[in-house]
Amino acid sequence: MIFDILTIFPGIFESPLRESILGKACQRGLLTVRVHNIRDYALDKHQMTDDRPFGGGEGMVMKPEPIVAALEDVKPLGPDAHVVLLSPQGRSFSQEMARRFRAMERLVLVCGRYEGVDQRVAEHFVDEEVSIGDFILTGGELAALVIVDAVARLLPGVLGNEASPEAESFAEPLLEYPQYTRPREFRGHAVPEVLLSGDHERIRRWRRMQALARTRDRRPDLFQRLELSAEDRRLLDEYDRERP
Repeated sequence: MIFDILTIFPGIFESPLRESILGKACQRGLLTVRVHNIRDYALDKHQMTDDRPFGGGEGMVMKPEPIVAALEDVKPLGPDAHVVLLSPQGRSFSQEMARRFRAMERLVLVCGRYEGVDQRVAEHFVDEEVSIGDFILTGGELAALVIVDAVARLLPGVLGNEASPEAESFAEPLLEYPQYTRPREFRGHAVPEVLLSGDHERIRRWRRMQALARTRDRRPDLFQRLELSAEDRRLLDEYDRERP
């Protein structure tokens, strides 16, 4: 899969794309990430990519000419590209969206900055706008890295265990159960006995119980989307009875 990222700060991507899972995946050729500097497409000698907004107001707005010129130069570099503008006005990114993007051969991610991007870019030159959450970032670069990471994890071979993506949080709208490792006791706090029992069915039921309760208590918005089985309801009742 190919990711093309359009930004005015390409240096932000250097370290994340060299490290950990993303770095190894790039080295092995499982994905390609190409970073393009929008300033290279500016029309003046000062490489200006922003200007004051029409109608007045605070801040600056990214100009349409450099972004569109960059898109027109980048889009022919491979298979058909799906163009995403990272924007606070976009649809919320989710695991479901990551799976949709994973099915595409190529994503072009446009990183907004300042007070945003000229609306004509959003309306006529991109396929959709995406936000990673209801908070303000300095620019779309971190959001682009989030999307690359989330989508890359779904590509065959990127994770060592091919079952991992389906076992993680949000494979269904459910938070993950608590995890423990050695030592068995740390500063007076012990690992739950059930995890040491060797009884795989008991462990499965405990993990499902913990995941259901954690989602209900911490993310009621996700919990409302769950289709609870009869066993799920029994596990939640058991959890409530045993909770101090």
